[in-house]
Amino acid sequence: MISCLLSIVITVKIQHVSYSEELVSCVGWTTADELYSCSEDHQILRWNLLTSETSLVVKLQEDLFPIDLHWFPKTVGGKKQAQAEIFVLTSTDGKFHLASKMGRIEKSVEAHKGAVLAGRWNYDGTALITAGEDGQIKIWSKSGMLRSTLAQQGSPVYSVAWGPDSDRILYTSGRLLIIKPLQPSAKLLQWKAHEGIILKVDWNSVNDLILSSGEDCKYKVWDSYGRLLYTSSSHDYPVTSVSWSPDGEVFAVGSFNTLRLCDKTGWSYALEKPNTGSVFSLAWSADGTQLAGACGNGHVIFAHVVEQRWEWRSFEITLTKRRTMQVRNVVNDAGDVLEFRDRVIKASLAHGHLVVTTSLQCYVYSATNWNTPLIFDLKEGTVSLIVQAEKHFLLVDGTGVYVFSYEGRLISTPRFPGMRTDILNAQSVSLSNDTIAIRDKSDEKVIFLFDALTGKALGDGKPLTHKMEVVEIALDQCGPSSDRKIAVIDKNRDLYLTAVHRLYREHNICKIGTMVHTMAWNDSANILCGIQDTQFTVWHYPSAVFTDKDLLPKTLYMKDASEFSRAPHILNYVGTQVTVRRCDGSLVYSSVSPYPALLHEYSASSRWEDALRLCRFAKDQSLWACLAGMAMANRELTTAEVAYAAIGEVDKVQYINSIKDMPSKESSVAHMLLFSGHVQEAEATLLQAGLVYQTIQVHINLYNWDRALELAVKHKTHVDTVLAYRLKFLQDFSKKETNKRFMQYADGVEVDWEKIQAKVEMELVKEREKAATTSVRSSLASRR
Repeated sequence: MISCLLSIVITVKIQHVSYSEELVSCVGWTTADELYSCSEDHQILRWNLLTSETSLVVKLQEDLFPIDLHWFPKTVGGKKQAQAEIFVLTSTDGKFHLASKMGRIEKSVEAHKGAVLAGRWNYDGTALITAGEDGQIKIWSKSGMLRSTLAQQGSPVYSVAWGPDSDRILYTSGRLLIIKPLQPSAKLLQWKAHEGIILKVDWNSVNDLILSSGEDCKYKVWDSYGRLLYTSSSHDYPVTSVSWSPDGEVFAVGSFNTLRLCDKTGWSYALEKPNTGSVFSLAWSADGTQLAGACGNGHVIFAHVVEQRWEWRSFEITLTKRRTMQVRNVVNDAGDVLEFRDRVIKASLAHGHLVVTTSLQCYVYSATNWNTPLIFDLKEGTVSLIVQAEKHFLLVDGTGVYVFSYEGRLISTPRFPGMRTDILNAQSVSLSNDTIAIRDKSDEKVIFLFDALTGKALGDGKPLTHKMEVVEIALDQCGPSSDRKIAVIDKNRDLYLTAVHRLYREHNICKIGTMVHTMAWNDSANILCGIQDTQFTVWHYPSAVFTDKDLLPKTLYMKDASEFSRAPHILNYVGTQVTVRRCDGSLVYSSVSPYPALLHEYSASSRWEDALRLCRFAKDQSLWACLAGMAMANRELTTAEVAYAAIGEVDKVQYINSIKDMPSKESSVAHMLLFSGHVQEAEATLLQAGLVYQTIQVHINLYNWDRALELAVKHKTHVDTVLAYRLKFLQDFSKKETNKRFMQYADGVEVDWEKIQAKVEMELVKEREKAATTSVRSSLASRR
């Protein structure tokens, strides 16, 4: 992740045409290195950034003054579009024009009375929307046939944007912003957004956030419900343009002689003051590394994002130029310079490896050797996301999701129906050594789980479905694949933990936190940290919720999070250090105790004596609670007994002692499952071993009277035992029998406590004898 300040540098500033000072109205990228621009001198120019050449595409007719330009989407659902070589051009004469890449006008359509102020294709290229000076918003087919007039109002619509799923439209109306669903019956959402006329809007498909700017000289960030997330201070001049980068991590803002780069939360990375006049239009290249602006003084400006910085343990890496990185080890101040053939698009530093993608290749560096990277070619250069795990890493581009080993070998390509790679981000994709998790965009309650090594869906192929829309997902990074867990933050900001494998998942979706804004797993132990309301919280052993729910609050470390200010974001949790980005862009580092990670290591390697010594040395109640949960999860009863005693859980110590005295292994396992609240699993274990009486007794102890009687009748044994305990229960509480089934059997069955006690003793003797026989057989088998 980017973990320090970025800056932008205006690397090219060229006059649009040498003999004219007419303003440039719009720009649009065809490829990552080719741009088209239109100006009021009626010319469309092609700019090639590789050769720095500019050529005339076409000279438009004298009465055609272009206002907006938008290229047909190149890829939809990973497939290249045959029609991608056309663009829509809107003009002041009330028409929009469908033009080819060669500049030929294929079709001109009378669209509005007065100027057509904006024209935008939707994400799958099936529809075009136009907004006019006449206050109308119209939807057209891709061939230019009118489908509907979506809205009609008294003031000009200066800007329009599609929602992430192309099912809603955002448009301006004076000082108001309006979100209009395409469904006729759906309600529109509108709110007053600015104190002056709103000039530009943009809606990002990845983060679902809205940008707006206006004549009140401010730019603002909103969520899709119209809630204000950020408002800028007032600029000197109206803010005439805003534009999201494709990955939704940053956005650009243009004003008079001003270009600003901002983080998605609103704070400013960098400010440039080029001599451009007003910047009327901004466009990002598909790879998100370059920005072009259409300027009022006849210039087209190009900007490049540099000075990005990544950190991991003692390494600090900075992108100093478009093709150059500087590596520095802060421990010994050793440095290296990494040179690339093409410009850097994305990079990620974690787990001892640096992964860098350029427009053509992927470079993999080891932190132990910066001189000889592993290099392999990419099918498509627009990599939008890199996610790393210890053994491999994941790339997302316009056509799919790919998992590679650090040796450059393609491991798998997970897919599911309707997968849209253009909207995947770090919150909706997670990777561990054995599992990939991807949240579905079409139904945000659904999380698809894949085997990282094969790319196939886990288990029976059914995804994990949560009861609420999911905002963020994260897989834990350590331990065996059978014990893999996934943490989920839903729309209510509740934090849940569940097992990845369906066998363990059925009854184990457990809430472990509320009002959680951001979270991260530790890279070397299954410890989770998060910012929970006003508290910074560390779940030292979150899996305790599956073993003993009462333990979970005792395993937490909490401290006041006021130092992180409003709306902080956890970037990573490496070793004992948590890196948090505050809402003003500054970084805050918080240290966490090293003991819990050490305890996880001892537990994983079954070094229980070392774990006990560590807890006695640290004298920390949360460590003892973690050890108690770990020992019970691993059925290490002696250690669990000591740990529970250390935190004063006397009743649980007694229960553990009773488990140790069980006559058979099956009984012990069943009661350990009962200890964790898994009644059905305990019942199945006992019945599988033929221990019917013990199963019935479990339900009697839990007051599950109906189930106890049902088992007794089904197996034709101990019906009188169930009735006897039921009668005793009613007498103790001075109640009368009201259950019809018990009343039915009470009439025909005689209750004799002496006979019942004799039968119970006989059952216990049988169980001990069976356990002893099994033990002897296994001993003889091992000798052979």
